[in-house]
Amino acid sequence: MSPTALSAVLNRHAASFHPVVRFDPARDRLYPFDFTENNTELSADEIADTERLAAYINRTLKTHRSRYGIGGYGELRRLYARSKHFDSAANPTSEEPRRLHLGIDIWGPAGTPVMSPLDGIVHSFAFNNNDSDYGATIILTHHLEGIGFHTLYGHLSLNSLKNLQEGKRIHRGEVIAEFGMRFENGNWPPHLHFQIIADLQGFKGDYPGVCKYSERRQWLDNCPDPDMILQMTSNSLF
Repeated sequence: MSPTALSAVLNRHAASFHPVVRFDPARDRLYPFDFTENNTELSADEIADTERLAAYINRTLKTHRSRYGIGGYGELRRLYARSKHFDSAANPTSEEPRRLHLGIDIWGPAGTPVMSPLDGIVHSFAFNNNDSDYGATIILTHHLEGIGFHTLYGHLSLNSLKNLQEGKRIHRGEVIAEFGMRFENGNWPPHLHFQIIADLQGFKGDYPGVCKYSERRQWLDNCPDPDMILQMTSNSLF
């Protein structure tokens, strides 16, 4: 399946997707977070300390009267310097680290409900408990017009994984999870990482959400813009 084919199908069905989080685009504000080197308000010390990073996010949302923070697709981020999880395992001192984000993050309170945007089945789930990893993670499989693809939900609560089974049917609009707290979401301020994946390439319960900048084209082709489903960044108040 070509990236173009999946994107075309998602665009044709844009009006039919259920919101992934409760959000009224006519009333609720979003704050577009920038976690690149252009953000001079955020220090390296704040990035490294989860409580200080959470304080920065919460303060910014309050200042801008925003229900959620959002953004990050295709963003070359400073954030991932906070953990060796994003360095090269073979030779972290010389090889290129992973810094390019492949999903969209929605920053908001722990416990925020997460809903499925369309019918699907549970492909897999896992507790990816490395520092700055996804923590509790769910992957769903969907089909539209005969094309199969997947959605990944990262940084969830452990409670979100209870009573799940691979192959379980999920209905459009069904609450499938909630934002997790730091001890269960990979040690991050509460948020949802939402990602579209054309080919899981054999992964189960996990799939890279960050890639090397030099490999961006192949990864972005396999992980198209999540806002084609979310319909948040293009139709919202900022």
